[in-house]
Amino acid sequence: MLWVIGITVLSTGLVLVLLQNFKTPEKVLDRKIEHRYIVSDPQFRREMSLLLGPGIVRGNKVTALQNGNEIFPAMLLAIRSAQTSITFETFIYWSGEIGEEFSQALSERARAGVPVNVIIDWVGSAKMEQSLLDSMQAAGVQLHRYRPLHWYNFGRMNNRTHRKLLVIDGRIGFTGGVGIADQWTGDGGDPEHWRDTHFRIEGPVVAQLQAAFNDNWIKTTGQVLNGPSYFPALQEQGEMDAHVFVASPSGGSESMHLMYLLAIAAAESTIDLAASYFVPDKLLIEALIAARGRDVRVRILMPGPYMDSLSVKIASRTDWGELLHAGAEIHVYQPTMLHTKLLVIDTEFVSVGSTNFDIRSIRLNDEASLNVYNSDFATQMTAAFEADLLEAEEYFLDRWKSRPLREKFSEKILLPIRSQL
Repeated sequence: MLWVIGITVLSTGLVLVLLQNFKTPEKVLDRKIEHRYIVSDPQFRREMSLLLGPGIVRGNKVTALQNGNEIFPAMLLAIRSAQTSITFETFIYWSGEIGEEFSQALSERARAGVPVNVIIDWVGSAKMEQSLLDSMQAAGVQLHRYRPLHWYNFGRMNNRTHRKLLVIDGRIGFTGGVGIADQWTGDGGDPEHWRDTHFRIEGPVVAQLQAAFNDNWIKTTGQVLNGPSYFPALQEQGEMDAHVFVASPSGGSESMHLMYLLAIAAAESTIDLAASYFVPDKLLIEALIAARGRDVRVRILMPGPYMDSLSVKIASRTDWGELLHAGAEIHVYQPTMLHTKLLVIDTEFVSVGSTNFDIRSIRLNDEASLNVYNSDFATQMTAAFEADLLEAEEYFLDRWKSRPLREKFSEKILLPIRSQL
């Protein structure tokens, strides 16, 4: 009898611990943000700076890199040129040719005496061979896996770092959607090679990227990386205003949610959204529908036949009907998995980074986003968005209404766990 009671107590305890993973922050936004100004209004920038933090800084240069053929050579060139420091944080790092190439580049710099500090998510590196980790650590790379699973931390198992940050000498930064895996190599032109965008950054905003890395480095090691090797004096390198901000369940958990809601509420003419994982909450859906009520053109680009998460693909379509009925345009990308994260408002404002347009990114993951306030850059990113639209099919309301019953049933089944997808 006692063993039955013991098993019951243990089982109940395990269930309660696992349920902690479904918890969201204590306070969450639950009211719609009204349209009070447009993105070109100084008030928009003022509130983005004050409510999200840190402040917007001038004099930056942001270069968009398309697909692995452009992204990886630029990142590796920067790593190999490092003289004073490398900080690198990523969710996905898998074994393979590109993983080996990054390992060798990081290791070579560490052996040359450059401090190399790396955070790799424990879940995201599940397909990484131990030998790859061992070889980097043997070379002197200070490498830590973010929140490895132990019996005492099941309750935070779901809190992963999804950030993609690389900073070289405190002067050159990279962020975007790309992971370190062979799926991201190539030109994104076939199902084996994903479509993605990453960004090379110079100027004062790089210091904010470095601070974003430090956020999780402190959580992981208890150490602060400071001094001129990490935070040198930075001169203006371009004409773009920008800032980087972070979100995590342990602090600033609603920052991403608030950023999306403020940006959508400020839209006056266009909203272009490329979303690799589109599972928004009710407030975001309402914000997009309200934008359509102001006659804002809303274009949403999502993965089509090729997607790495069937559950997200199913759950995403639940909300398409409301959006299509309101006049939003939905396009599904055909050639391969679309992994791009991009928001462009009124060809004035651009938000990029690691954040997906889903509840997980908003409330569970550690994320980092780069906001750029520059019409020339926004025009460039609109052109890239429209080039991807040429490779997509438009999805119409009649098609959504006539989707098979099994799809509708699957959507209902997944409703209770939408926040976990």
